[in-house]
Amino acid sequence: MQTKSTKTTILLLTAGCFLSFFVFGFTDNLKGPTLPSMLAELHITYGTGGNIFFGEYFGFLIATLITGILADRFGLKSVILLAGVLLGIGVGGYSFFQSAILLAGSLFVLGLGLGALELGPNAIIVSLHHERKGLYLNMMAVLHGLGSLVAPLFAGWLLSQSISWRAIYRWDILLIAMFVFIFIFLRFPKTEEKTQLDFRHIPKIAFKGQLPWFYVAIAFYVAAEIGFASWLVTFLQQIRNSPVTQSNQALSLFFALMMLGRLIGGFFVHRIGYLRSILFMTMGGIFCICAGLYGPKEISFLLPSTGLFLSIIFPTLTAAVSDMHTENANTILGVLFTFAGVGGLIGPWVIAWSSDLFGLQIGFSIIAVFMMMLLISVTILLNRISNGQNT
Repeated sequence: MQTKSTKTTILLLTAGCFLSFFVFGFTDNLKGPTLPSMLAELHITYGTGGNIFFGEYFGFLIATLITGILADRFGLKSVILLAGVLLGIGVGGYSFFQSAILLAGSLFVLGLGLGALELGPNAIIVSLHHERKGLYLNMMAVLHGLGSLVAPLFAGWLLSQSISWRAIYRWDILLIAMFVFIFIFLRFPKTEEKTQLDFRHIPKIAFKGQLPWFYVAIAFYVAAEIGFASWLVTFLQQIRNSPVTQSNQALSLFFALMMLGRLIGGFFVHRIGYLRSILFMTMGGIFCICAGLYGPKEISFLLPSTGLFLSIIFPTLTAAVSDMHTENANTILGVLFTFAGVGGLIGPWVIAWSSDLFGLQIGFSIIAVFMMMLLISVTILLNRISNGQNT
């Protein structure tokens, strides 16, 4: 009876984590499709739009810095429920306020929720499926990709019906409420470790060995992915003169290929190796971005094809870190996701201000620079770990 109960608990928690990442992907990726409408309504520049987005990823950074320790102290269920409440408050404020400052503040609260949601389900999957965490983390990321795919299709359809971008965000509140309601009734394992909060121990725990290079890698990866997702629709509409529906479909294709890549990639990352898989996919992503930006117009479809190559990088980096460091896992994952927040903070913001200064074509090209830095950091990790410098 206990074995059956344990299997049922694992199944329900895994399903809940998958649902939470669908909500994550959907909520996070409404901003890209609605950005042109928001800029037009408020009559603001690319740079001001970037400042508003800055609020979200500053909140994400703060949340990921503290939620690992909060999870160790109060449990993962508390962190996930807190994430849902913050998401609801942030989305509600963003759909209501008029000024750039209040919109940025709302996205800050939203970012706090996303940061907490980043840690919780990842930590649960790692603890429930330790032997096959690479597969399950990629499968969970498939649901993030599905939510990210649906968001621009949903937003593009409503925008084509002359529905306000604010009303689009209000629909998201219903999805968030459903997610919170379900997690209230999910039972979490009673064996979760509780530790005392002590920020002084973070440097000793989370910055040893090769961990800093993992942090650098994930920061540049997230800068590239979030920058791409945030500005692709605006780039296509204003530089390539694409209509609203077509540009949003391109973003959906990006996330569809990302979802497909994670669905397939989860089955081969173990065989090839975590870091080698990331290295090969990063090279493919750099080729697609550069060719799509500067190649003939006939191969511009390679821009959304970048999603196929970016797909496995985030969950596979997470799996690689948790595989090397099983102690203080929540704290280490919290710091890892903090650096992911740094990437999300600088990516859209740097693209925004580069676009204001040098034009959107050059600003959007900064993504290729982020990917090159990711390639360099992963190469360094591979060399050091292969030489036995993994501790």
